[in-house]
Amino acid sequence: MAAAKKSSRSRYGKAAGKKVGRAVRKTKAGTLRSGRSRKPVKSRKQAIAIGLSEARRSGAKVPKRRRRSK
Repeated sequence: MAAAKKSSRSRYGKAAGKKVGRAVRKTKAGTLRSGRSRKPVKSRKQAIAIGLSEARRSGAKVPKRRRRSK
């Protein structure tokens, strides 16, 4: 049998998915707030970013942030 080829795409753990889901639900409810300003989050992308950030802090399996190249 041939060895299975390892996927190169990034993988997220179940705990990370739960954190992101919670953040998106809070955004829809209008209760998710961002940073020091505590302004309500309106962007779905921002909500996902907040969820992933919380997941990283709690030690969930989240791929490293992509760094912009110059």
